[in-house]
Amino acid sequence: MDLNATLLGELIAFAVFVLFCMKFVWPPLIGAIEARQQKIADGLAASDRAEQDLRLVQDKVKQQLAEAKTQASALIDQAKKREQQIIDEASVKAQSEREKILAQAKAEIDAERIKAREELRKQVAVLAVAGAEKILQRSIDAAAHSDILEKLVAEL
Repeated sequence: MDLNATLLGELIAFAVFVLFCMKFVWPPLIGAIEARQQKIADGLAASDRAEQDLRLVQDKVKQQLAEAKTQASALIDQAKKREQQIIDEASVKAQSEREKILAQAKAEIDAERIKAREELRKQVAVLAVAGAEKILQRSIDAAAHSDILEKLVAEL
């Protein structure tokens, strides 16, 4: 019976140990395990959310990059149009300035031509008077015969 009494004593001690463990040891262990499982589940959910947010942000960045490229292209096109417009305006201004300068030069040339003709007429009149003086061997008064000289200048 000693064997049975020892076995029975060990059985009672083991049952008390199991009850003690179930009452005081297992609940904190189970709580810690559940808390750890909850942390892991929260971490996985946060990782999934972060991955989804990353995809959304990447899509948004791609969209914004495409919009920026479109805007840059539009700005470049607008700048090219403005450049061509400025070139055209400068060309028109240069053409009008050229025409103005040519007209002014022609007017100056015409004025110089008229002035040269008048000068030549005066010189011809003086030469004609000098020639007539030599021919007639007498002095012709320019003031007295101014109307004759003017006719002569007009004919030349």
